[in-house]
Amino acid sequence: MEEMKFEEAISRLEKIVQQLEEGEKSLEGSLKLFEEGIKLSKFCSGKLEEAKKKIEILTKSEKGELAAKPFNLEEEIEKKENNY
Repeated sequence: MEEMKFEEAISRLEKIVQQLEEGEKSLEGSLKLFEEGIKLSKFCSGKLEEAKKKIEILTKSEKGELAAKPFNLEEEIEKKENNY
């Protein structure tokens, strides 16, 4: 599954959910789909966490140099609320 792309995993997960919602599979078939869905969900969650860690905002330091800073969603929302 590591070779699978995030978009492919999400697409497959959506198909699994659709199949499970239709309810036409046997119990065994539904359990296999559910198990695959759980694995895909964990895979996607891991990929999103990886992406979150990689997101950075370039900011100027006190010396005027560009520096990388981890992205903090709450901080950015607060900044926007205070500016408007």
